[in-house]
Amino acid sequence: MQVVLVAVVVAGCVVFAYVSADRQAAATARRQVTAAACAVADSPAVVAAARSADPTAALQPYASRLERDAGVNFVVVMAPDGTRWTHPEPSAVGAKYLGHTGPALRGEVFAETYRGVLGPSVRVVAPVRDPAQGGRIIALVSSGITVETISAELRDQVLALVAVAAAALVLGGAGTYVINARLRRHTHGMNAAELSRMHDYHHAALHAVREGLLMLDGRRRVALINDGGRELLGLSGEVVGRSVAGLGLPEALTEALAAPGPRVDELHLTAERVLVVNSAPVWGGEHRGSVITLRDHTELQSLSGELDSVRGFAEALRSQAHEAANRLHTVVSLIELGRAEEAVEFATAELELAQALTDQVVGAVAEPVLAALLLGKAAQANEHGVELTLTPDSRIDDGLLPPGLPARDLVTVLGNLVDNAIDAAAPTQEHGAADPPPQVRVTARAVAGELLLCVADNGPGVADGAAEEVFRRGWSTKPNNLSTLNATAATATAAGAATAGAARGLGLALVQQAVRRNGGTITLDRAPEGGARFTVRLPLHARVTV
Repeated sequence: MQVVLVAVVVAGCVVFAYVSADRQAAATARRQVTAAACAVADSPAVVAAARSADPTAALQPYASRLERDAGVNFVVVMAPDGTRWTHPEPSAVGAKYLGHTGPALRGEVFAETYRGVLGPSVRVVAPVRDPAQGGRIIALVSSGITVETISAELRDQVLALVAVAAAALVLGGAGTYVINARLRRHTHGMNAAELSRMHDYHHAALHAVREGLLMLDGRRRVALINDGGRELLGLSGEVVGRSVAGLGLPEALTEALAAPGPRVDELHLTAERVLVVNSAPVWGGEHRGSVITLRDHTELQSLSGELDSVRGFAEALRSQAHEAANRLHTVVSLIELGRAEEAVEFATAELELAQALTDQVVGAVAEPVLAALLLGKAAQANEHGVELTLTPDSRIDDGLLPPGLPARDLVTVLGNLVDNAIDAAAPTQEHGAADPPPQVRVTARAVAGELLLCVADNGPGVADGAAEEVFRRGWSTKPNNLSTLNATAATATAAGAATAGAARGLGLALVQQAVRRNGGTITLDRAPEGGARFTVRLPLHARVTV
């Protein structure tokens, strides 16, 4: 199509140039013979020769010289009756002029195309006036150029024009071939229809895939993003063409997206989600950008946390079952030894201790989800040698929590805070008998239109200046937890459950995420017992997502 288009354009230009050259050649010839005829008619020598007895003798050499100098084929000077005095063919001298002379005899200079002795020619006839006789016409002058001469000049121009056109056609065809070959290299040999079809499939696939897809160019600007990517990153408006650093994403996530090297299953947090990030560079002789996929890990992470809690509860129940068996054996042994009173006293004390904790929790916290969580965490804390107590001012009535405050978020917040407090307060090898017993104090109450959850421990606390860092992904009081988390995140699959180290590393970050999602606040300070104290305040109204 491109070659045909070039050929049509060149042929059109050639036809236009030929028609223009033909008209220009005829017009140029007419101007040339008009100038020659008028110059001869105005010459005093011609007037003087016309008065003489033998005009031919004086005018024939003059006409021949003028034909040569003016570039015309003939200059014929004739009497008013048309008898030729001069002519390029000597045999034609004295014969009648072939052509029209009427307008010239009336004093006009006129042009015509007429067949004469030399063939068809473009000629001009002009009158010769005698000033001495009051301007009377005493002779006529005809100057002309044959059509054959004009055609010969036009043929030379046409040959040059055809040569230029052929060269243009060859260059256009070669250029078209080179451009087409390069285009096919860049499009991997696909034609326009195939490219259009691939674009349609590409567009449909981008919108059909629920996972996020983000493409960055070599300057770390967004080249393409699908609907899933916009939703997972919380982006709105036009983002294509913007730098990834200007999208308002968390710093760690921005660094991961802009990194030139590959990333495999890295966990990153946004304001509302836990994302699994994978990226691969695009190379084509140079670094052209990156292709990044995003998967929502929030639900899986929440389920992993719940699984860890259930696993902890199961371990606590197993431990309690083992402990209950030991106590039952003790009671049976005391009875067998005849120490019935001691057996009853021992069994009653154990029942009173367990019932007192249950009564305290159920009496203060009527919300079933929180009550069950606290009872399970109490058993788990006891397994770790930590005493978990509920402060006397705790009070949450059943049905007080609004539907917009999900129970899962409450489990995430309170469960992770209690787990961290138990880990911090758990006795270590350096714990001496003189040290205070490990303790975790929980406050849960509804006051002034908000839910207050406070978890404090008497562990080592958080170092000064680390209040902001504790909510960062990977932070933990456990040694080398961050490297453990990164190694785990790099090798874990999306379907795998979070390990205990990863859960601790993400715990406080998930707490902050859940608190923000429900429009609340979380603060960290030092507890009166000397450890860390986390205070969460959640509004008791419709859920607010920030």
